[in-house]
Amino acid sequence: MDFLKSAVASAISKGPPFPYSFGDRLDLEESIWTLHNGTKREDSSTCSIFSFDVTADKARLPLAKNAVRKLRTLRHPGIIKVLDTVETESYIYIATERVTPLGRHVRRQSLSVETTKWGLFTIANTLKFVNDEASSVHGNIRVSSVFTSGGGEWRLGGLDLLSSMKEDDPVIYTNAALIPDINRYTPPEISKIGWNAIKRNPVAAVDSYDFGLLIYAVFNNGEVRSDQVTQAKNVPPSIQQSYKRLLNANPKARLSVAHFLEQGRRSGGFFETPLIRLSEGIESLGLKSDGERAELLSELDDMSDDFPEEFFKMKILPELLNSVEFGGGGPRVFAFVLKIGSKLSDDEYEARLNPVIIRLFSSPDRQMRICLLESLSQMIDHLSQKVVTDKIFPQLVTGFTDVAPLLREQTVKSVLTIITKLSDRTINGDLLKYLAKTSNDEQPGIRTNTTICLGKIARNLGTNTRQKVLVAAFTRSLRDPFIHARNAALQALAATSDLFPEEDCANRILPGLCTSLIDKEKIVRDQANKTFDVYLSRIRKYGTTLPDSVLPPPTGGASNETVPRMGTPQSESSWAGWAISSFTNKIGTTNGEIEAKPINGLARAIQEPRSSSVPPTSSTEAMKANMASASELHRKALKPVAPIHVRKPSEQFFEDAQTVNDEVDDAWGEMGEESFFDAPVTPAFQTPAFDDGGEPDFAGWLSAQAQAKVKSPLPKGLSKPMPAANGPAMLVRTTTTGSVGAGAGTKKLATTIPKPNIVNPKMIDTKPKTSATTDDDWGDAWD
Repeated sequence: MDFLKSAVASAISKGPPFPYSFGDRLDLEESIWTLHNGTKREDSSTCSIFSFDVTADKARLPLAKNAVRKLRTLRHPGIIKVLDTVETESYIYIATERVTPLGRHVRRQSLSVETTKWGLFTIANTLKFVNDEASSVHGNIRVSSVFTSGGGEWRLGGLDLLSSMKEDDPVIYTNAALIPDINRYTPPEISKIGWNAIKRNPVAAVDSYDFGLLIYAVFNNGEVRSDQVTQAKNVPPSIQQSYKRLLNANPKARLSVAHFLEQGRRSGGFFETPLIRLSEGIESLGLKSDGERAELLSELDDMSDDFPEEFFKMKILPELLNSVEFGGGGPRVFAFVLKIGSKLSDDEYEARLNPVIIRLFSSPDRQMRICLLESLSQMIDHLSQKVVTDKIFPQLVTGFTDVAPLLREQTVKSVLTIITKLSDRTINGDLLKYLAKTSNDEQPGIRTNTTICLGKIARNLGTNTRQKVLVAAFTRSLRDPFIHARNAALQALAATSDLFPEEDCANRILPGLCTSLIDKEKIVRDQANKTFDVYLSRIRKYGTTLPDSVLPPPTGGASNETVPRMGTPQSESSWAGWAISSFTNKIGTTNGEIEAKPINGLARAIQEPRSSSVPPTSSTEAMKANMASASELHRKALKPVAPIHVRKPSEQFFEDAQTVNDEVDDAWGEMGEESFFDAPVTPAFQTPAFDDGGEPDFAGWLSAQAQAKVKSPLPKGLSKPMPAANGPAMLVRTTTTGSVGAGAGTKKLATTIPKPNIVNPKMIDTKPKTSATTDDDWGDAWD
């Protein structure tokens, strides 16, 4: 073998250039040619190379030259396609499309009956062309002269004897005997009088007889026995009658190949098969009407798996792809493309289907886009991550915002298929932005599917993204008016319960689940209970891992600085015990007495002498208002405090106080009342009735009125200097006659001597705080 290759290489180097490389040699029986697999050097495309050694078989050189000439001039789809030829004094090379000898498949019995019929149909069509239209005789029809192409189609070769009856000196008359084993395939009339008998009989007579022998051979493992050919052994019954007429001993009564073909194409004939109809109609698929295309595709769908895969890959698939992309084949044709594509290798799929798929995703046809999205699961394994991220996803996301709800919904569903092919940046960025839009879609089904999608892709999201997006999305879906959207959110929360930290489970998720427990729909309530139990059990389990307390242990110190503690409940029935223990411990460890602050207005009301015409001070009303507006926290602290003796005037607020236990009992007894946290307010004194019997002090009222409005100190000269003594505030007044005004007769207005600031110790003040009141405020009651 190596010697042959070296000899071929040396021969090529001496002759004209031959741009093909020789590969493995194939077995080719009963032929003057040697067959090799080959490749084209320019683009590494595959081919076959027929070689003839002139020096070794010079007697058959006319046959080889005749074959080269006929292959160049006779063009038909059923004849081997020639790429290039080279003729020298030492060799002849014919480069053709990649073919395989039919004998290999026949001996292996790898052809089904339907495939064999389809092949015979192809050869019959080719012979009809040779005999009728080319007015020629092939003269060498046998298994070794038939080949199969890369698409599984049968091709006619062996044109060594092919001769036109219009030629002056046909090769078949003079050189037919040089063909190996020619006597096994010669018709009876040729055996009797020689090849010149062709002139006396119909042109198709020789080829018709040889075609009958070919039918017998392909159904009997390539064997041809003259004593058995008339018995039609293993020949399908539907063909037997016509088959026997092909082998008629009388050449003039013999059935021609054209008539054999016509009988097979009749209604119900042996050539009326889905595979044959498909092979004829597939080339014009793009030109067929919708009805014709649907009929053809239904036949394609009905075809079984024993049909030749090569034919579908090499012949049917390219035509279907052209129909989908340019001929308006639509989604149904694309479904057959994927069916055939499932039988392709990864390299073939990438080279033949991926470019078309990428172009189809940019198609504006909504039906085509929906078909692509529905079929994405069949294609995703053959698409690389780079192709999906860079070329398909940018086109796919346009479906999220399409006006057609069906396309938006199908786009959401497709996320589950492509999620494994997307980068983390794309998932946590662009994809979530589009899902945020569909989660607010007007269609409830799309909102529901978005929630389901988020739940299923949760583990593909980043840790931070889960906490930010999923909790917010699911809890919002719990408030969706659509029942199934709420139910989907509950199921998604249950499925992703292990993805959230315990703090989010307790603070964000469980509160949201509580409202679903009382949902109006039972299906939602049932799912809410299941989901709630999932999270509650997780929180309880997490609680067992927490420490009993995070407070620091008590440290040694002064005896009067005992750290307050809380009692621990011993059972669920005594859950309030810790609160009572806390209050009693705090009160027992509090030292000192509460000093009462004098209420400014009250002290002045008691100590100040005033004219009966002067309106009473408003300190009492201010005190009551301040009591009523005391903060709730302050009032809570007042109620359960133990009765401690307080100096006047705060003693009047707790004059009915009892023991600590009695106060606690009274407080818990008033829980149902609104005034539970309200401290009782008892007026400190009775406001004296207004007396207008004294002399009116109009000047004092006018001064107070001016100060209340301007909120500024009296003008210089109208007030007396303040004494430095720390005595009680006293009101000094003088009375004169005359009008108020400037000059010597002006009255000296009342002047208030401010009381010194008293620094109070930090103690618990049980008395409502009252804002500081001055004598200047009394005139406000007149406004």
